[in-house]
Amino acid sequence: MVRPPLTPIERERGRRLGALLRSARGARTPAEVAAASGVSLEALRKIESGRVPTPAFFTVAALARALDVPLDQLVTELGEADDGAALTA
Repeated sequence: MVRPPLTPIERERGRRLGALLRSARGARTPAEVAAASGVSLEALRKIESGRVPTPAFFTVAALARALDVPLDQLVTELGEADDGAALTA
């Protein structure tokens, strides 16, 4: 199966998601968050760096739970730039 190419907005959203999760991690190490969430350390690193701009919903949910970040907060913060105000495609 061939995936369609990501749009600039999707790539930017992935970078913002990674930054949000990295910020929410705070002083915890990536290994601590990976263990608490059940997400592999390599997957967490890829998400945080934006190399995986569209992680699976259940992966994001597990990370949000481990970081005590409500999913609706992530949706709100990620959707803010999607209105075009902060992005120029």
